[in-house]
Amino acid sequence: MTSNPALPPCSILLLAGGRGQRMGGQDKGLLEWHGEPLIAHLHRKTRPLSDDLIVSCNRNLEQYAPYADQLVHDDEGDFPGPLAGILAGLKAARHPHLLVLPCDVPRIDNALLTRMREAAAEHPDKPLMLRHDDHWEPLLCVIPLALRVDFETAWKEGERSPGRLMRRLGATALQCPDNDPRLANLNTPELLSMPHGVSD
Repeated sequence: MTSNPALPPCSILLLAGGRGQRMGGQDKGLLEWHGEPLIAHLHRKTRPLSDDLIVSCNRNLEQYAPYADQLVHDDEGDFPGPLAGILAGLKAARHPHLLVLPCDVPRIDNALLTRMREAAAEHPDKPLMLRHDDHWEPLLCVIPLALRVDFETAWKEGERSPGRLMRRLGATALQCPDNDPRLANLNTPELLSMPHGVSD
């Protein structure tokens, strides 16, 4: 069930469990872009890549269920942040690597998803994060499941920053072009409503 049999199988985690503060508290993954919920765009692009598609959501579970093989939620209430969702995904994942994407990057394409998996396979014991414009993108990453205990330990010690934790664990970078449109976060109502060309 992978588009490239040369790549090791991976689980995929779509993060849709946030508070949606920039969206006025709305559930971001269910907001429409080009006539479909954001989660539907990510589902369509990731479904062919894995037989273990996980959605991290803390509400509206019935609406997210059709887009996932597994639903996970934060162990703690009150929206503790994306690291909690990543940790839940690591606990549930069935393959040696977990590819993580936020639900608000509907313009990501198969070429970049494949390159992420290829780059992760080159450094199988390290986390991989995208970088562009001198910035890390910690929610666009690939994490070896072997690091799950390190993530759990860091969480118990009070770490809440995925990027800081992965850099501490020796993360490798996959450099993307500056202003790469595939990485545009549609995380405000204004961005969602802007014309962005075709959705795929």
